[in-house]
Amino acid sequence: MPKRVDHEERRRAIAEALWRIACARGLDGASLRDVAAEAGISLGQLQHYFSSRDELLVFALKHLGGLAEERIRRRLTGLSAPPSPRDVLRETVTEMLPLDEESRTGNLVQIAYFVRALHDERLRGHAKEGVPALRAFFADQVRAGIARGEVAATRVPDAEAMLLIALTDGLTTYLLLEVCTPEEAKGLLESHLERLFTP
Repeated sequence: MPKRVDHEERRRAIAEALWRIACARGLDGASLRDVAAEAGISLGQLQHYFSSRDELLVFALKHLGGLAEERIRRRLTGLSAPPSPRDVLRETVTEMLPLDEESRTGNLVQIAYFVRALHDERLRGHAKEGVPALRAFFADQVRAGIARGEVAATRVPDAEAMLLIALTDGLTTYLLLEVCTPEEAKGLLESHLERLFTP
């Protein structure tokens, strides 16, 4: 009896092969044939799931995002008390930073994707679509902090959200380049949140 294939699991395995290539040598010049070899399948099998490298890349990024969201949920449910807006921001941004092998892999894949997106209008649309949602989510946490009297009412939630995204992106770059240590990055993040959450 032929073995049944879990198609979604196969798609994830192919995406993970792409991540390994991105981490080892970047995506420039990496072909679907390279990804198929890394995944241990034929090119024809890979093309059954993904017709182009860009389609695979978009799926890989969405899969990475889903894994990150699940890790953030686990972080928040593991707290001893219901999470405050500050807790939510801290745990979300900490998960976004390349502080372990899993998050480092995610960031390297995103960087490889963004480099390609700079020169491809269609990919740029995918690259940009998550930012407004992230900014709105962060802004909502700042508004909740204002409502709780934990953040000064003079703070502008949308601006604070964008500053937090920019801080995260900057720290990500310097962590990947090993310009700063994970401890320094977490300390800078905590200092920023301390200033923000001062009524």
